[in-house]
Parts: sequence; C-alpha cells; structure tokens
Amino acid sequence: MAAFYIYLISSLPLLQFGAQPPFSFKKFLDLCRDKIPEAEINLIELTAEKRVFYKGFQATLKKWFVFDRTLRNELVKIRASRKHIDSFKYLRGDEYIEPLLAHIAMNAHRNPSILEGERILDQQRWNILDELAIGHYFDLDFLIIYALKLLILERWERINTAEKSRLLQEVLN
Repeated sequence: MAAFYIYLISSLPLLQFGAQPPFSFKKFLDLCRDKIPEAEINLIELTAEKRVFYKGFQATLKKWFVFDRTLRNELVKIRASRKHIDSFKYLRGDEYIEPLLAHIAMNAHRNPSILEGERILDQQRWNILDELAIGHYFDLDFLIIYALKLLILERWERINTAEKSRLLQEVLN
C-alpha cells in the first residue's frame, strides 16, 4: 500500500495560501478512494467535519486540534475581556501554551478589517500545518495536512466569491 501513497501524493498539485483550490475536498477524497485504506479516508473525512476525538488518536491530528483550540481560546479571552465577562467558562482544554498565539490573536482582533483579521488567523493556521508537514512526505500525515490546507483554501474561495456577488448586487441596485 505504500507505493500507492507515493503515486497519490506525487500526483497532487502544490497548495499555496491565497491561491484558488485546484479541486474540491470531495474530489480530493475521490482521488484517495482507490489508493489508500478506507479507514484512513474515513479519518480524513471526520477531520474535515471536526468530529475527531483526538486524545489517543493520530499524532498530527492531535497537534492540529490542540493548536486550533488554543488559538480559539486566545480569541475567547480577548473578546471576553472586551465585554468585561469571565472567559473561563468558555475556554476549552489547556494542553498547549504558546505565547505567540496571544499576540497573533490580538493582531487579528485589532485589525480594522474583519476579513484581514481572518486572513491573519488562517495564515497562522497554514504556517502551523507547514510545520506539522516537516518529515512527512509520502504518508497519511501528509494527506491529512493536505486535506486541512485544502479546506482553508475552499473557505477563502467561498469568502471571495460571496464578496464578489455582494458587490455585484450593490452595483446592480
């Protein structure tokens, strides 16, 4: 089965933050169907739906979900302090401590453009995925990271097309 990983991964196009996704997440899963075990495809699908219980699970997924939850916790702390409420009841988990995330969350929150703030957060998510990809070239970890990056690109594609359609409606009215 390892040879199929090499074939599959070497046939995938390179993903770059800010670029259009080369294909949909669904098509990515279809590309994987005949080349990797069904259990791993199911894992990638569940990852996309954020339904993976990561404790004791695959190491890359655990690192990703802990990072993402920590970034979200930092945003909760900032938003709660602005509203003068206790953030403790909204925080989830405490495994990951990274002082840089508080700085990144604050930069995103302070940005006058909500869209640019989201771009800052997704750029950091992309950077962490790049770090997680180190040493993983032809394995399941690579495919999981690729899938997560593809989901980020799809999200921005939806944002960009929604913005264009709204602007078009304003011009037409």
